[in-house]
Amino acid sequence: MTTTLFLSAQAAQGGGMTSMLFMMVALFAIMWFFMIRPQQKKQKEIQNFQNSLVEGTSVVTGGGIYGTVKKIDLVANIIEVEIAKGVIIRVDKSYVFKDMASTPVQAK
Repeated sequence: MTTTLFLSAQAAQGGGMTSMLFMMVALFAIMWFFMIRPQQKKQKEIQNFQNSLVEGTSVVTGGGIYGTVKKIDLVANIIEVEIAKGVIIRVDKSYVFKDMASTPVQAK
């Protein structure tokens, strides 16, 4: 009788371990689908924008400064941005983002 109870308790624990493992995998999959994947897509979109920059593009720097690209130095990875008439700053290419205010809003 005692041996039967002991064996059935061990079997119950083994089944719980499998369901716990399944829940952990499911939780990770949900987290990846809702958090990690969208962030990776957004990062790829930003990278594509930075690689396709041309002179005259309206941008926002990482510090929140709005301006227009005047010169691109691909070797040094630096962009010159005009923030006011005659005021040009040099910014690292990775700190330049799309100016959403200058993008036309599309009707849904």
